[in-house]
Amino acid sequence: MGMLYVVPTPVGNLEDMTMRAIATLRSSDLILAEDTRNTMRLLKHFDIHTPMQSHHKFNEHKTVESLVQRMLGGETISLVSDAGTPAISDPGFMLVRACARQGVEVICLPGATAFVPALVNAALPCDRFWFEGFLPVKKGRQTRLKELALLPVSFILYESPHRVLKTLSQLQEYCGLDREASVSREISKLYEETVRGSLSELIVHFTAHEPRGEFVIVVSGTH
Repeated sequence: MGMLYVVPTPVGNLEDMTMRAIATLRSSDLILAEDTRNTMRLLKHFDIHTPMQSHHKFNEHKTVESLVQRMLGGETISLVSDAGTPAISDPGFMLVRACARQGVEVICLPGATAFVPALVNAALPCDRFWFEGFLPVKKGRQTRLKELALLPVSFILYESPHRVLKTLSQLQEYCGLDREASVSREISKLYEETVRGSLSELIVHFTAHEPRGEFVIVVSGTH
């Protein structure tokens, strides 16, 4: 019987790729990639020639069963996303669940993910925390913000640059002007930056400095 490897890839700096991840991708029969164009650049950099197949949120429900059958037949398949660890705000959960249900071994390699360095850099309590990921864009967004505002622990959001100010303003509405928070962008990349302060201070900062890159917002819990 084959198996499934869940392989984290760098969120920015290619040097964050582990030696084990490189070896796993090289020895696999197939690599499932969220975007084959992005993954091809990674494979070329590390001289990896394993065949690829597209696997993303729009097609995963159609291909999961056939992929599981291939692994039951002896193939070893590696799953990667565009950046970070698959299934964490990225495709992957459906395949992992199907493998687990049908007895295919799943091994997730340790590696890069954006929220851990952002949480540590925030300098907010991190012994316990809530990872929310992306908020709903429309339906259910206000309800979720109200619920998050009541959490007694730090919570973590992923956000795109064009919605950062909107999200910070909504967080201020539900959490209050003085709630401590942190915004990290471009983690492990050349222009990596973490800005800390109250929600109102962060709004002032990103009003004056246009948000660019990929963002992680960390908000302190209620006291």
